[in-house]
Amino acid sequence: MGEGVDPTQMCQSLVEKVAQSKQLMSITDPDLLVLFEDWLEELETEVASLAKTHTGLKADDLASELGLSKRGATFLMSKLQRENKL
Repeated sequence: MGEGVDPTQMCQSLVEKVAQSKQLMSITDPDLLVLFEDWLEELETEVASLAKTHTGLKADDLASELGLSKRGATFLMSKLQRENKL
């Protein structure tokens, strides 16, 4: 028979991920989270501004302009498009 999915292993992995997530949440400093959210909001504003002045702005161009990775630039552009901000 072919190899299938082991439900026990899947459940164990899921429980480990939830535990890890709770651990990360317990050490997160609320002040740090606020600073991150503020930074992200400023970055989104800058991306939206650049998109208005540079028609056809690509993720590569945005990454270069703001010093982001291409993946980060793609994420921001997609997020803003979903929110109808681009």
